Amino acid sequence: MSERAVPFHCPYCGEEDLEPYEGDGGWYCRSCARAFKLKFLGIGVKI
Repeated sequence: MSERAVPFHCPYCGEEDLEPYEGDGGWYCRSCARAFKLKFLGIGVKI
Protein backbone atom coordinates (compact mmCIF):
# COMPACT_ATOMS: atom_id res chain seq x y z
CA MET A 1 0.00 0.00 0.00
CA SER A 2 1.58 3.29 -1.07
CA GLU A 3 -0.87 5.70 0.57
CA ARG A 4 0.21 7.10 3.92
CA ALA A 5 -1.84 8.19 6.89
CA VAL A 6 -1.54 11.95 7.32
CA PRO A 7 -1.65 13.29 10.89
CA PHE A 8 -3.48 16.55 11.57
CA HIS A 9 -1.31 17.46 14.57
CA CYS A 10 1.75 16.34 16.52
CA PRO A 11 0.89 13.75 19.22
CA TYR A 12 3.47 15.35 21.56
CA CYS A 13 2.84 19.11 21.37
CA GLY A 14 -0.39 19.42 19.35
CA GLU A 15 1.06 21.76 16.70
CA GLU A 16 0.28 21.34 13.00
CA ASP A 17 3.77 22.17 11.63
CA LEU A 18 4.58 18.67 10.29
CA GLU A 19 6.61 17.36 7.37
CA PRO A 20 7.22 13.81 6.06
CA TYR A 21 10.31 12.18 7.60
CA GLU A 22 12.33 9.20 6.33
CA GLY A 23 9.44 7.49 4.47
CA ASP A 24 7.18 4.65 5.68
CA GLY A 25 4.85 6.83 7.77
CA GLY A 26 7.49 8.91 9.53
CA TRP A 27 6.67 12.54 10.40
CA TYR A 28 8.76 15.36 11.87
CA CYS A 29 7.32 18.20 13.96
CA ARG A 30 9.18 21.46 13.40
CA SER A 31 7.65 22.98 16.55
CA CYS A 32 8.97 20.48 19.12
CA ALA A 33 11.70 18.84 16.96
CA ARG A 34 10.34 15.31 17.51
CA ALA A 35 9.87 12.58 14.93
CA PHE A 36 7.17 9.91 15.09
CA LYS A 37 5.78 7.15 12.90
CA LEU A 38 2.21 6.23 11.98
CA LYS A 39 1.07 2.74 11.11
CA PHE A 40 -2.38 1.75 9.87
CA LEU A 41 -3.43 -1.48 11.53
CA GLY A 42 -6.85 -1.94 9.90
CA ILE A 43 -10.53 -1.28 10.32
CA GLY A 44 -12.47 -3.26 12.89
CA VAL A 45 -9.38 -5.17 14.02
CA LYS A 46 -9.17 -6.03 17.70
CA ILE A 47 -5.69 -5.96 19.13
